[in-house]
Amino acid sequence: MTRALLLVDIQLDYFPGGAFPLAEPEAAAVAARTVLDSFRESGELVVHIFHVATAPDATFFVPETPGIGFHPAVAPLDGETTLEKHQPNSFIDTGLETVLREAGVTELVIVGMMSSMCIDSTTRAAHELGFVCTVVSDACAAPDLTLGETTVPGASVHAAFMAALDGSFATVTPSASLV
Repeated sequence: MTRALLLVDIQLDYFPGGAFPLAEPEAAAVAARTVLDSFRESGELVVHIFHVATAPDATFFVPETPGIGFHPAVAPLDGETTLEKHQPNSFIDTGLETVLREAGVTELVIVGMMSSMCIDSTTRAAHELGFVCTVVSDACAAPDLTLGETTVPGASVHAAFMAALDGSFATVTPSASLV
């Protein structure tokens, strides 16, 4: 199998000082960097995906703001593929599937943010397109979520989404088991 690494939305707005900080994004970025280094060393395809909001009332990932920038821990190198997206699913209107198919990729390793939105949506779509998926659990992060009077801590949101993906749509594993 030919693998590729997808780094999804590891952008400054998700970190402290950003417009929409997640729970423990720094630890996720460190784990993502470990996986990224492994892919760079092996010469496997690396694809960086970043979100730019298109809604006029968007509160984060607003065009032309520093928050849309890549976190320095996982910033692309010259020659690495970068794709802009506007939807949670990284395959919608990005050319991602074409990039992967042209490279002969059959297996995806997915890291990034948010576990409960773009990682979930991208992983499910990749699975439906026939890719074998691995999600690196400690290289992803989620926000606290609220429904009515209940607030669910980001760590619990993350765990629930990883558990939902594992086995049905992906193999979910920590970075230490992958690298």
